[in-house]
Amino acid sequence: MTAAPRPAHDRLARRLGLRDAVAIGLAAMIGAGVFAVWAPAAQAAGAWLLAGLAIAAFVAFANAGSTAQLAARYPEAGGAYRYGRERLGAWPGFLAGWGFVIGKTASCAAMAITASAYLVPAAWQRPVAVGAVVALVGVNVLGVTRTARVASVIVSAVIAVLLVVVAAGIAALAGPGPASAGLGTTDAAGAAPVDGPYGVLQAGALVFFAFAGYARIATLGEEVKDPARTIPRAIAISFGIVVLLYAAVGTAALGALGPDRLAASTAPLVDVVGVAGWSWAEPVVRIAGGVAALGSLLALIAGVGRTSLAMARDGELPRALTRVHPRFGVPHVAELTVGVAIVALVLVADLRGAIGFSSFGVLLYYLVANASALTQQRAERLVPRWLSWAGAIGCVVLVATLPPVSIVAGVAVLAAGVIVRAVRVALQRRRAGEG
Repeated sequence: MTAAPRPAHDRLARRLGLRDAVAIGLAAMIGAGVFAVWAPAAQAAGAWLLAGLAIAAFVAFANAGSTAQLAARYPEAGGAYRYGRERLGAWPGFLAGWGFVIGKTASCAAMAITASAYLVPAAWQRPVAVGAVVALVGVNVLGVTRTARVASVIVSAVIAVLLVVVAAGIAALAGPGPASAGLGTTDAAGAAPVDGPYGVLQAGALVFFAFAGYARIATLGEEVKDPARTIPRAIAISFGIVVLLYAAVGTAALGALGPDRLAASTAPLVDVVGVAGWSWAEPVVRIAGGVAALGSLLALIAGVGRTSLAMARDGELPRALTRVHPRFGVPHVAELTVGVAIVALVLVADLRGAIGFSSFGVLLYYLVANASALTQQRAERLVPRWLSWAGAIGCVVLVATLPPVSIVAGVAVLAAGVIVRAVRVALQRRRAGEG
């Protein structure tokens, strides 16, 4: 099945080169997750945290390979929604798109609140989070090249700070040891890590949240120059950089703090520089945490907007979301609608479970991507079939290890979407029969 060509007025402009696509992928992955994911992962796996990181990296690698392979074949907006629809049918495509849009909208709200929590006192966090959403939606609406430029600046600064954290971890390991340092942001009691393979898998599921982001490049596929060549290269480059960086940061955090103190920390990377005695770096790391969350939010808004556009083109969401700005070449109605939904969540929702719910939706999204990649013929394959199988199985396993409340919430929201779509399809068929 091949997607029908879009009318000229309905197409997005191809303005992103390789460097722009890599910047957006890095900004999507190097976000708030790398500043926050280590403590809950250590609670689950203890000293086996790096094994959980390796599992998350492998599943993410398999997903990235399948995504790159599909993006080269279908260089349109929508990512796994488009791939599932073209390769597997309307229902799998809908499930991928619905999971992505709902999960990532909640993740956007979580990123906005995380950024404000790092940057301002508690009383100002909600207003600042709303202001951040409004500002970054505005950046996206002004054009995707501006999104890429801002993402490039943000990710460069955050990588520099993460390298400082790694250096601090090395310095702490070379010194007297973590026990000699006062960790102002930790609770000495800590939580006992989960024992056994389940704990390691749960750590992998949690760390996977920090990896999820390379698909943002694929969701922008209709705006990338020479997509068959650029998208796979951009995914490979950004993913490779992130794996190396996360391995260094995770090793530094675990080595400098030890599993118990890392599990108890509320700001683990701040604590790493504290252990090293680099007090000057603590506010820098806090600012970087806020900026990283804003970078992720910027890229997430772009990705959710494009997936909403793709679903609206197929009648899965309101047709008004298909409008593309005549000057800036972006789906401005979709992005403004996403912005309104994010602001509403920031103002009224309890987002404590947003991370788990987002992981549920993202893993479903990649399950559809891997299943779609398995249907491609040898001439279209960039990765071996066994890797796509491994990615699909890995997604199912990681979903099963998420907290039960996240699984229940994810299933409930997906079921609601399925029911609404089933009713709509039934009504359309009935009208067609009457006609």
